[in-house]
Amino acid sequence: MGGLGTFWQEGDALSHTVALLLLAMSLASWFVILWKSALLWQAARRVPAGIAAYWGAPSRAESAASARATDPEGFSALMAATAERLSRADAVHAWQSHDDRVVRELRDTLRIAQRRLQAGHVLLASVGSTAPFVGLFGTVWGIYHALTAIATSGQMSVDKVAGPVGETLIMTAAGLAVAIPAVLAYNALGKRARRVLDALEGFAHDLQRLLSSSTN
Repeated sequence: MGGLGTFWQEGDALSHTVALLLLAMSLASWFVILWKSALLWQAARRVPAGIAAYWGAPSRAESAASARATDPEGFSALMAATAERLSRADAVHAWQSHDDRVVRELRDTLRIAQRRLQAGHVLLASVGSTAPFVGLFGTVWGIYHALTAIATSGQMSVDKVAGPVGETLIMTAAGLAVAIPAVLAYNALGKRARRVLDALEGFAHDLQRLLSSSTN
């Protein structure tokens, strides 16, 4: 803590700004990591169960309710609700082809699910790609600031340089500490979201065939 305390006390406004920016990036990325991990963990369990409940219902009239009971407020329930709406006669859309409407509305529902599944991934990618450079900028500025102060004092011995320069390297380590979890989480969460989305796409394809054949 002595090194960190000395770094903070001897740093200027720009150094403090860079440190606070890295802290904010770290907090934001960890919030997304924890939130998306919980969301995708639930989705990975409930989506297959909701799809199985839909197809395992004793009748088509009970299929959507079965999916909602198994996956309440979930992605499979969202798809089932769309299918339930499409299965009813709709005079408003009578001028449209039923098959085209089925494709369009299922596709729109998939897009809604995809946005929810991938929410926050852009932030993780941005943090992972920019945090090392933010930390490097803080390091370069800190070294410049330390060398300027040493040159002004006229004491250029190794012990006078090593301390301040070593403390500024904290910024580089902080940038990597912020970026590495964000990159790892981006890859892991993206893979998990893709699996859930693949299951939903298969469900949508099956629903499209069911709804199209019911009108023929």
